[in-house]
Amino acid sequence: MQSVRTTSSVRRLTIVLLCGGLGACTSMDPPTTGTISAHRVSLVVSDAERDCLGRAMYFESKRNDAEGLLAVGTVVMNRLEAAMFPGGICSVVGQKGQFATGVLTKPMQEKDLDKVAEVTDAVLAGERHPKVGKAMFFHTAGYRFHYDNMHYVAAAGGNVFYEKRKADKLTGQAVAAAPIQDPSRR
Repeated sequence: MQSVRTTSSVRRLTIVLLCGGLGACTSMDPPTTGTISAHRVSLVVSDAERDCLGRAMYFESKRNDAEGLLAVGTVVMNRLEAAMFPGGICSVVGQKGQFATGVLTKPMQEKDLDKVAEVTDAVLAGERHPKVGKAMFFHTAGYRFHYDNMHYVAAAGGNVFYEKRKADKLTGQAVAAAPIQDPSRR
């Protein structure tokens, strides 16, 4: 019974992503919410790549939080564009030790598939979380790591997002504008 539900969920996600993606890939209308940055060039990907992106966003954020989904999707796309990470969305998401264990294989809850599909299409259409910027790293909010090179830029979906930057030799702090406060420290 579980495998029938899982297969049904995967098929539904694929159909939703395919159908929803057709309109999003050709639309260049500006976004209507304040939490999403301007469109970039649309990216046409395979069904498998679309699924990998949706799964990473789903399992790495609060599943019902569009802002958190978008923030994780932004990191995946930033990594895709960076030469230091492997090519292709599935390769980026499947890279050992970078995303949650089982992100590409665990079943998703059917009630969340429409939201995931909607945000996945938005990311593939070029929308990005404006505060994440070019950050390629994140961890669960509430944890704090005291490395000199972590420059926090955003908090969304239960995660904090950061850039790795060289530390200033005098202060030991990441060289950049003042970092945001980790919301768990307030």
